[in-house]
Amino acid sequence: MVRPAGSSPGRRGTPARGPGRAGGADRGQRPAARGPTPGRAADGQARRKHRFRPGTRALMEIRKYQKSTSLLIRKLPFARLVREVCQEVGSGMDHRWQAYAIMALQEAAEAFLVGLMEDANLIALHAKRVTLMPRDIQLARRIRGPEKGFSAM
Repeated sequence: MVRPAGSSPGRRGTPARGPGRAGGADRGQRPAARGPTPGRAADGQARRKHRFRPGTRALMEIRKYQKSTSLLIRKLPFARLVREVCQEVGSGMDHRWQAYAIMALQEAAEAFLVGLMEDANLIALHAKRVTLMPRDIQLARRIRGPEKGFSAM
């Protein structure tokens, strides 16, 4: 392979430097101008921000949440909701909750919701749609029956 004069053997596109010259700034010279600043193109116009194609970000989120085992609902708002519902149902009495009991309830609630969304997604796909609609969730609950579908609608 024949190399043109003035090219370096290591990297393409970088000029060869003479012996003892690291970057041109060692003899009082100004450092070489870097390229355009970030966010600006070479001709002075603003560069467009990187955008993913439609659906790519959604697929990335799906993979992220399928890999993780952490809870998706925040713990404190869920605990407040549990205490509020318990107070309404328990005729105004204030009950105490162990942290493990609320965590177990949250695990069960999230497992129920994930299963319901999976069933509703299958119903939407059966209707040749990719968008989940409230009627898909209602039908999934109706098909599940009163025990598994949490009958009060």
